[in-house]
Amino acid sequence: MPVIRTISKVAKQALLSTPGCGCQPLTVAVRTISFSPRQVTSDASFHSVSFSETDHPKVLITGGLGQLGVGLAKLLRKRFGKNNVILSDIRKPPNNVFHSGPFIYSDILDYKNLREIVVNNRITWLVHYSALLSAVGEANVALARSVNITGLHNILDIAAEHGLRLFVPSTIGAFGPSSPRNPTPDMCVQRPRTIYGVSKVHAELMGEYYHHRYGLDFRCLRYPGIISADSMPGGGTTDYAVQIFHDAIKTGKFECNLRPDSRLPMMYIDDCLRATLEVMETPADTLSMRTYNINAMSFTPEELAQELRKQMPELEVTYNIDPVRQAIGKHPFSTNIFVIFLQMSLLCCHLGKKRCLCSKHINKCYILSALFVL
Repeated sequence: MPVIRTISKVAKQALLSTPGCGCQPLTVAVRTISFSPRQVTSDASFHSVSFSETDHPKVLITGGLGQLGVGLAKLLRKRFGKNNVILSDIRKPPNNVFHSGPFIYSDILDYKNLREIVVNNRITWLVHYSALLSAVGEANVALARSVNITGLHNILDIAAEHGLRLFVPSTIGAFGPSSPRNPTPDMCVQRPRTIYGVSKVHAELMGEYYHHRYGLDFRCLRYPGIISADSMPGGGTTDYAVQIFHDAIKTGKFECNLRPDSRLPMMYIDDCLRATLEVMETPADTLSMRTYNINAMSFTPEELAQELRKQMPELEVTYNIDPVRQAIGKHPFSTNIFVIFLQMSLLCCHLGKKRCLCSKHINKCYILSALFVL
């Protein structure tokens, strides 16, 4: 027995010694090429689970109570089944969301909690929507850095460790003043000047690195401003294009924090979610890149207000310029009002599409017909 105890003690010291980086003991570095370099607990158990191509994916959506999560969950549940899509967030869901399908508490800054969710629910696809958007991020840079960068690192490590297909949206905010315009190519100089934009460039590059280093199936689309009627704005610079509809119907008045001539790219939420599903379903060997631009139309606050006044002549729009938001609102991707983006993105070709993903009968009445259900 003393011999066994001695051998056990030596083995434990060899495996569980404190690493030179100062990390806590009781961890073992995972070195298998299909795993991330994240250190995992010594009592972790790994099970290799194979899925046939005919099986539906098991999807986890983080940040699910934001502008896009609920809509994407609804779309994916129609395709893959109600119980195969889990919505998650750190906030309490409203009743209609809670009863529409599986919902779970998930904090992306809690690595252990997130890992348990992936393992216990046998997740195969992960859609990472948790983030602080541009204007909110500038108001709290420390929190934005924590959520948008540290949280992303947790997501990347877990996705690589468990062989997940990972979607992380990027943004037009990932471009900067020096980026080329009209059209903006998929690969070009970026250099953003907000913590949100910087964190999204970081996400694009880290996702690409994990793809080449660990074989992670990482996919990314640079979203423009997204227009929807069934969720409130979440702190982005383009949110005025959603808020104006809510205020117009509730009060008949709207105060815009951008200049009336600030032209920004936009997309209707249905097109955005459809594009996200299509890029996730695309065979990996047909994607030559990991990040693509996607766009639909561009317009200014004044042009949008003019269209709204055709339906609500009494609408009052005033302008109280926010210097921070106005500085953020200088993006590439500019196109004429309600005109389909002229660049045929490489993504369309890779998906085998004969038309742009966003060309769903866009015209001057498009937003009005889509959103006057409020």
